[in-house]
Amino acid sequence: MRGAGERQWLALLMEGHSESLSLGRLPHRRISVPRRNVGSSQFKTIEDDLVSALVRSGCIPENHGEDMRKMSFQRCARTDKGVSAAGQVVSLKVWLIDDILEKINSHLPPHIRILGLKRVTGGFNSKNKCDARTYFYMLPTFAFAHKDHDVQDESYRLSTETLLRVNRLLACYKGTHNFHNFTSQKGPREASARRYVLDMFCEEPFVRDGMEFAVIKVKGQSFMTHQIRKMVGLVVAIVKGYAPESVLERSWGEAKVDVPKAPGLGLVLERVHFEKYNQRFGNDGLHEPLDWSREEAGVTAFKEQHIYPTIISTERHERSMAQWLSTLPVHDFNATAHAAACPDAKVPSPPGDSD
Repeated sequence: MRGAGERQWLALLMEGHSESLSLGRLPHRRISVPRRNVGSSQFKTIEDDLVSALVRSGCIPENHGEDMRKMSFQRCARTDKGVSAAGQVVSLKVWLIDDILEKINSHLPPHIRILGLKRVTGGFNSKNKCDARTYFYMLPTFAFAHKDHDVQDESYRLSTETLLRVNRLLACYKGTHNFHNFTSQKGPREASARRYVLDMFCEEPFVRDGMEFAVIKVKGQSFMTHQIRKMVGLVVAIVKGYAPESVLERSWGEAKVDVPKAPGLGLVLERVHFEKYNQRFGNDGLHEPLDWSREEAGVTAFKEQHIYPTIISTERHERSMAQWLSTLPVHDFNATAHAAACPDAKVPSPPGDSD
């Protein structure tokens, strides 16, 4: 029941996947979400489907779908076209109707699910309250096959020695570094180019449909556009033998370094973290901590049913990784150029973060 028309602040755990969907390819603004015309975009977004389901289920009035500021809608992270989300959290004000999860999901397509909801503090903003984000990048292991010594097709199998080297290189990203070479339109002296990475590692490989894959996980406070794809791309270039290991440390300096950008296929927003919020409000007797461990089984099932199969089938048919690997020889990993003639010069950059 709606309860005297009073709306409640909620955090929704949602997941979505489709080759042509994105959650929030919107202008970089500090306000929650600008006025929008639902369905007017050339590409339908996960956000379009979610708003439609909220209206049709009776959680929000129809005019809130046209101007989402009225329901204080905010998402933790943007995911660009082709990038999936297995653990996105959005915050908004809705009417707490009976069987709210079931009713919202009944109006969503199968590749978009709301897995859980929790009441949060008034004025809660999921993006601003998020401490960290965890992404994973799934790729065929032949991406790590050395260009001179190994087979370059799906018959390749990742050795223990190579996996150890991959993880040693990925661990170099941990800590605070200047990632201006891992995005666009950021100058080396811009404070916003410095990012803190808490962890990055590659899990044990596994075989699906005759092709071996591995999953790289990375947790950081926030990421800039294309940052994760370039972090993966540079390690692949080193392991394959195209770039020296020294290029990693050189890429954090002020000089401009040619850093290749791995394909978008395989990049998934897996989890968002609210550790400070949980410490302050999670045990106050009024609010639940934003801990989604009870929904973990649903997240895993969604990845197995929707995300992994699509990544695997798309890689088989479009060969995005194989085609990208063929471009690595054109990169010059030894050359460096000063980012600007004036050492204090900056390249203008828009606000906002996203991979």
